[in-house]
Amino acid sequence: MGWGLRLWVLGGLAAWTQRRRAAAAAAPRDSGEGGRRRDLELRLVQVVFRHGARTPLRPIPGAAPVEWHPTLLDVPAKTKFDYVVTDLNGGPQPPSALDEEYRKTVFKGGAVAGQLTHVGMQQEFALGERLRRNYMEEVKFLSPTFNPAEVFVRSTNIFRNLESTRCLLAGLYQQRNKEPVVIVTDEASSEMLYPNYQNCQRLKDLTRDRTENVKHQPGISDDLKKIKKRMGIDGDESVDFFILLDNIFAEQVHNKASCPVLKNFQQTVERRSVDSMLFLLKDREVLQMNVGLLLNTLQENIKTALNPSNPAEKARKLYLYASHDSALLPLLLALGTFDHKWPPYAADVTLELYQHRHSKEWFVRVSYRGEEQVVKGCKAGLCPLEEFLEVVSQYSVTPEEYNNLCSKMDKNQKTN
Repeated sequence: MGWGLRLWVLGGLAAWTQRRRAAAAAAPRDSGEGGRRRDLELRLVQVVFRHGARTPLRPIPGAAPVEWHPTLLDVPAKTKFDYVVTDLNGGPQPPSALDEEYRKTVFKGGAVAGQLTHVGMQQEFALGERLRRNYMEEVKFLSPTFNPAEVFVRSTNIFRNLESTRCLLAGLYQQRNKEPVVIVTDEASSEMLYPNYQNCQRLKDLTRDRTENVKHQPGISDDLKKIKKRMGIDGDESVDFFILLDNIFAEQVHNKASCPVLKNFQQTVERRSVDSMLFLLKDREVLQMNVGLLLNTLQENIKTALNPSNPAEKARKLYLYASHDSALLPLLLALGTFDHKWPPYAADVTLELYQHRHSKEWFVRVSYRGEEQVVKGCKAGLCPLEEFLEVVSQYSVTPEEYNNLCSKMDKNQKTN
């Protein structure tokens, strides 16, 4: 959305809201926040979630190997749910270069890197059960049997995410689906559900340069050297805090015996991983290149729900997006709700759109891992739509704006 159109939308919403608030003053309703919430009708839910627990992406070079057996990938019966994968236009599933790359790394024990485990499957099933309680049992919003007219499902084209989506759907619908669910995915070259270094050279260059620079930042550099020296791997320049954290989280959730040194420094590793990521995401344009297209999609879905132009748009109730920590963290930053903790497996950011039954005002409620959040610029968890859109518009970018950002050249790119 261009800036002129954004201002027009926000201005129109503000004027319209003022009229509705005046009309609502005489409407019968309970007093207070609780009364207002009881008068709200849920109109749309959007969930961006991280995949469940998995095997590490790669082992720590030089460290004692941890055993990862293929039996960890066994599928619990309750998580089974039939699905088919298509591209954005309903065509065949694109090839997945990332999955091919993961298959090249086989751990001691025989399991492959980056694969969803039975622990991760249970986590996603539990997330689906939470969504079921929220939107079928406590509020009769979704149909108890999967209805493709109600639900749009999109995932990155990575097997652990497709399987995570399967498990979430199994928890949500308790295997009540008449036919396989369609999960839509995209080519890696145009994916928006993670920071895309294939189609944004500027983001790739800035991330590479800042990743190198962050290693020399005071505190971060000292802690990394100290931990690597204690582990006996101080000669390996490829090891950073992200690799250490990835292995810590994977080993911990699967009750694996971690390197004692690494276990003792877990809090430091997580804190420095967050510090490093904040260094990479330290300005607005970088955040826009990371999650601007995703925010734009979430925003467009809201706009469509406000004024659906056809029966298909009117029927849509739920959008599911299977993503990664690399998207959730900048998304939380953009919303001003980041808690300085790394997003765990199966973490979710959920956006709910409500309309007041009497005043017809619109509101957005954001939650993270099931807990209501106060978005920056909003006074409470239940945020008037125009205020929420004003926050989102600072980081949301259209495909054209994204391409312009990605094609810009920074004079100081190498020293940024």
